[in-house]
Amino acid sequence: MRFRLLRPVIGIIGNHYLINDQYPAHAAGVMNSEAVAALCDAIPLIIPTDPRYGSTDEWMGICDGFVLTGGRPNVHPEEYGETETEAHGVFDRNRDSVVLPLVRACVAHGLPILSICRGFQELNVAMGGSLYPEIRDLPGRDNHRMPPDGTLEEKFAMRHIVKLTEGGPFHRILGSTEVLTNSLHGQGIKQPGERIVIDGTAPDGTPEAIYVAGAPGFTLGVQWHPEYEAAKDPVSRPLFESFGEAARAWKAGRALRRAG
Repeated sequence: MRFRLLRPVIGIIGNHYLINDQYPAHAAGVMNSEAVAALCDAIPLIIPTDPRYGSTDEWMGICDGFVLTGGRPNVHPEEYGETETEAHGVFDRNRDSVVLPLVRACVAHGLPILSICRGFQELNVAMGGSLYPEIRDLPGRDNHRMPPDGTLEEKFAMRHIVKLTEGGPFHRILGSTEVLTNSLHGQGIKQPGERIVIDGTAPDGTPEAIYVAGAPGFTLGVQWHPEYEAAKDPVSRPLFESFGEAARAWKAGRALRRAG
């Protein structure tokens, strides 16, 4: 019996965790899968971020799009030519080695990617950009980190406005040049990578929305977390829906290429 996938498959980049401080696991937040399934009308597939388990070509052969998720570990500064300091936090070199080449390949071929928080930073670094290790230490910048205490609702509460470029891709998708977002990140863009366009900023000037100029496919990145209660949020919903449309288009194009 042959089975046919009717919906696109979207790879959700996983993170490495220790359950009960001893059992290793690859996992991703349920809210990512919920957003992909409900708003993209796609099948969520968690990608284990270890190069031993799959190559860039193999993951691209399986998936019709990727969500580059947030995560506690940061991109290692060696990936953008800087020296590690205590301010850079903790790292996951396996995720770096999987995601950075995957991003570059997706950008080149037009396979859709939606980059969130750490994923936003990965998109910038993959294109040759660099990061500030701690935004709140910069003169004139706000503290964008997740509140250390409170409920999940309080941690993901709306924190600031993001101003978007009029006529840019985010404006076209979201229908406004100002949107309200949450904020749960410590690092941020220092030098934009090649072809990285900053399409939205926080009131303190921190880059919050980016895309890759001239990319043949969907390559949007946001510094906030749109996956939280995405179906209820007027900003998150159209963002995921647009990403889902891009994944369906890629899947349809893949079928045509195979038929040809």
